[in-house]
Amino acid sequence: MAVSATVLTGCIEEVFPESSSATSDQIGASATALEASLNGVPSQMVQGYLVYGSQVHETDIAYPSLMLVQSELLGDIVASDYGYDWWWRYNGCNGMADNTYQSFLPYFALYKFIKSANDIIATVDVNNTEISDEMRGFGSIAHAFRALDYYLLMVLFEPVDNIYTDCSKVLGLTVPIVTEETTNDIAKNNPRATRQEMMEFILSDLDKAEIGLANYQPTTKTFPGLAAVYGLKAKVYMWNEEYAKAAEYARKAIDKSGAVPMTASQWHNPTTGFNTATSSWLWCFHPTAANMGNLANFIGHISNEADWGYASLSKLQIARSLYDQIAPTDFRKQSFLDPDRSLYDYQTVRGAAWLAEQPDYMSLKFRCVSGDFNTYSVGAAADIPVMRIEEMYLIEAEAVAASQNVAAGVQLLNNFMQQYRQPDYNCKANDLRGFQLEVLKQMRIEFWGEGTAFPTAKRLKPGVVQNYEGTNFKEDIFKINCEGVKPCWTLVIPKDEVDSNIALQGMNNPDPSGAIPMRPTPIGTFAPGIK
Repeated sequence: MAVSATVLTGCIEEVFPESSSATSDQIGASATALEASLNGVPSQMVQGYLVYGSQVHETDIAYPSLMLVQSELLGDIVASDYGYDWWWRYNGCNGMADNTYQSFLPYFALYKFIKSANDIIATVDVNNTEISDEMRGFGSIAHAFRALDYYLLMVLFEPVDNIYTDCSKVLGLTVPIVTEETTNDIAKNNPRATRQEMMEFILSDLDKAEIGLANYQPTTKTFPGLAAVYGLKAKVYMWNEEYAKAAEYARKAIDKSGAVPMTASQWHNPTTGFNTATSSWLWCFHPTAANMGNLANFIGHISNEADWGYASLSKLQIARSLYDQIAPTDFRKQSFLDPDRSLYDYQTVRGAAWLAEQPDYMSLKFRCVSGDFNTYSVGAAADIPVMRIEEMYLIEAEAVAASQNVAAGVQLLNNFMQQYRQPDYNCKANDLRGFQLEVLKQMRIEFWGEGTAFPTAKRLKPGVVQNYEGTNFKEDIFKINCEGVKPCWTLVIPKDEVDSNIALQGMNNPDPSGAIPMRPTPIGTFAPGIK
């Protein structure tokens, strides 16, 4: 585990994605070489056993692991057998110290992504009008990738004030910024950037992404286009509670993309559902048999129909409390098995007998490619959503409510839900906090298993209730109720990084592992805190 950001700097050692053997000089001189190197970036984002290079820990599956990390932090995923759920510690707030995989793998996966983006950014000046639009576009795409990486680091590692751990010393701090110009000596004494510094850095990257993508359109959705860059800006502005800007860029993403939210038939298709990009997907990744293993792939961890992976053993469900809040007329409810199986005509390639044996509330959202639940190299070669246009509609609704007036936000949410999700939906919220929590609920339903709702939840601190009458969490370790946020919603910077970067010593986030004292938390109460 002796890896740190000091060996991931952008100018000490030129390391390029495995799909390209080009040197830095070659990349700078050739659009073909630059494209080859760039092609390795989305491939790396879904690389099985990315950090270790071998089967050390099953959460080492690159970007899809971060989707599951955020989903489990929310408490929206329930495993019938948590022994086969490799992400359960994020849900139970257990084993989260600085020397655990739970801190190590998210941190270093993201810095590996950053290293690859830095290698490309070092070769292309997107402001240089003497190079081709194509090369400037390639450079801008690398800036967009790096912006996504730092946004996720900020969301996961920036502490949020809570009653369970003392974050007072590190509030407002994110992570060290490593660029193409960071030397090894700088990396050894590289402090955590403040939120303001990180915001400025990410937005600068996104400004550069806009420059090159204004005249270049990627040929595949595995690269972000201009609409996705607008979408990233909307997400970043929301995190910083700059609501007017968030609303502006969410609308720009909607208008620029021309994307249409997923339909019920696309959502529930038993062979293409959530494995094949639709119009609504602005950005996605796509693993192949060459960069995944039978256990090192997203579908095997999230699709209960996949016979080769862990999901078929853990039987992942939606939390009952969330399921019960989905209206019967909302087609998304049919993604999860109702206790009364006669309510919906569930479709599965596994057959009726298999379906009858599955637990209540089990997910059928993510399907195996072509319905192939036996062969991982086929069934797991799925498009994996990074950004969907539905997020922009929900961001716009909350941001307009916060920056203009609640009624305007309510109207936007009602328009979206009635047209695309639930014809009889009618939100009547008249206060901002109540409306924000309603939008968060819709995000948790919409993006179950994708992790997209987590930043909104961490920003709003809505409270977490996992122990209640009828909960489908079976084990006491998950039966926790926390006021505001779970303390583990802020991850701990790995010890290896702290040891190699003296500016981090004494400046780490507190270990949240033992911060929730009551398991189970008595129903109807929140676990007591330290303050």
